[in-house]
Amino acid sequence: MNLKNKKVLITGATGGIGNCIVKKFHELGARIVASGTNEEKLKNLKNKFSNIHSEKFKLDEHDKIEDFINLADEKLEGIDILVNNAGITLDNLSIRLSEENWKKVLDVNLTSTFLMSKFTIKKMLKRKSGKVINITSIVGHTGNLGQANYAASKAGIIAFSKSLAIEYAKKNININCVSPGFIKTEMTDKISEDFKKILLSKIPSGNLGTGEDVSNCVAFLASDMANYINGETIHVNGGMYMA
Repeated sequence: MNLKNKKVLITGATGGIGNCIVKKFHELGARIVASGTNEEKLKNLKNKFSNIHSEKFKLDEHDKIEDFINLADEKLEGIDILVNNAGITLDNLSIRLSEENWKKVLDVNLTSTFLMSKFTIKKMLKRKSGKVINITSIVGHTGNLGQANYAASKAGIIAFSKSLAIEYAKKNININCVSPGFIKTEMTDKISEDFKKILLSKIPSGNLGTGEDVSNCVAFLASDMANYINGETIHVNGGMYMA
């Protein structure tokens, strides 16, 4: 895979998976704008990879997304690849889930993916090529206890991506999804050992995935090796869910 001088915008870059995606694209020679909400982690990212641009941006500020895309496009001198990785969880059983927290999760996870894709694709159309890679989740296919809002947002991304893929295939713009299972991050490190044993019992490989497992898949879809893959979801879950 060669992504040398490809211009990439990555959201959610300060999380465990996002950090690995930035690292992988950096290793493959891409030029990167990395965005996130944690200023300290963005600074650490910038220090670690001195040749990337890092931008603090909150994806729930929908009215500012077009300006943010314009800024990234200017810094990179074009956007070849968009990785919509950012997402939030606000978990609760459905009957206890507030409408506010339902809307917050859908706004950040689904609506921002729509707007980020919309304004980036407008730029890609001028250059007649591009790749959009949306990070979804195993729970968008299986559902999960206490995550009705998160599961709905991730399932929505999958259906949205298929529609986009149909709309822009003839314009040489590919849209695909990567659907991680349970990946070892700071979040999964906080899971109790008992619950972790239950999770592992459901994974045929018997272990959690890594951020690198996900970033390898994202990099493949971003490369020319995946030019004839469109509207697909690639599952990275150790066999926990087989589509």
